[in-house]
Amino acid sequence: MTVAITLSSVLSALVLALALVLPSIASPTVPFGVRVPAQRADDPTVVRQTRAYRRRVLIGGIIAAGICVAIYGVTGETLLLPLTVLALVSVWYGCFFLANHEIRAAKAAGSWYEGLRQGIAVDTELRTDPPRFPWLWLAPALIVTAATAVIGVILYPSMPAILAVHYDAKGVPNREAAKSVGAAFSLVFVQIGVTALLAGIAAAIFRTRPDIDPAHPLGSARWHRQYMLLGARALLGLVAVIDLAMLGSSLLMWTGTVTPWAPLVVVLPILAAVLVAVVVVSRNNRERDGGEEDTGLTHRDDDKLWRGGMFYVNREDRALMVARRFGVGWTLNFGNPKTAMLFAGVVALFALVIILRLGG
Repeated sequence: MTVAITLSSVLSALVLALALVLPSIASPTVPFGVRVPAQRADDPTVVRQTRAYRRRVLIGGIIAAGICVAIYGVTGETLLLPLTVLALVSVWYGCFFLANHEIRAAKAAGSWYEGLRQGIAVDTELRTDPPRFPWLWLAPALIVTAATAVIGVILYPSMPAILAVHYDAKGVPNREAAKSVGAAFSLVFVQIGVTALLAGIAAAIFRTRPDIDPAHPLGSARWHRQYMLLGARALLGLVAVIDLAMLGSSLLMWTGTVTPWAPLVVVLPILAAVLVAVVVVSRNNRERDGGEEDTGLTHRDDDKLWRGGMFYVNREDRALMVARRFGVGWTLNFGNPKTAMLFAGVVALFALVIILRLGG
């Protein structure tokens, strides 16, 4: 119970902190997903909505957490604790859409783009001289996965006849399965699937369409290249930690170890890795002023391609991923058919886990 409460509290605090700082690390020309000219980045409406967003997130988050804790106090059901995180995320997105709506309305009413020279900048060297994929950063994940498989093969003859394939929040096994290759090596298959998925996403980052600032095209293109490499490294480092957590969980299952700290073996390393990745990427999420002379151009007004400022839908864009407008990293192009294939792969991975781990 203590472990569940601690993990839920830490995760809720991280979500709330991230929601509060995002307006500061997002690009100033897309406040809350609305494309605005650089000279309107400090418009009174933007400043007012930023303050209102943070106030709403903080108050709404405290209320949501209080309600979930009260429900837990009445029912005593630890499974209700993760609802706090879900409630915080719901509050977060609700506050985002309110700010997005108000800034979009002010932009339309004030004709913020009237008389401005809009333009598009491209980096042609991304095709002729693309940045190299950091293959060495993929090696740790492959080594850990291979090591897990080898250790499993060695320990298989001495494994218990009944394997604990799932633990509850208290670290007590609540699901068992007869020893078999599918049950014993289920997490190895998870390692393979997660490694392939996140490595594929990291590779897709190098094929994203850069959102280059036409006012400072050279510096923006240079920053984009560095940001792509940083994002790919962060993902590959994360998948290595996930695979390491799967190795730890597999060892508990293979040796029949029962401990109240079992959930921490998986959750804590992954949570720490996610935090490090988010912090590293966030610190480099904004393009730095390199002293480049302003061309006099501004980004074209492309709000129509972003539903609610959050979801990119463009069937004419062949890119699978594009730079996220609010937050860090990238988002999917929901107008690209490959997005549905990616979701199908994720669903298939979850289905495989359920079949192998819960089917015994």
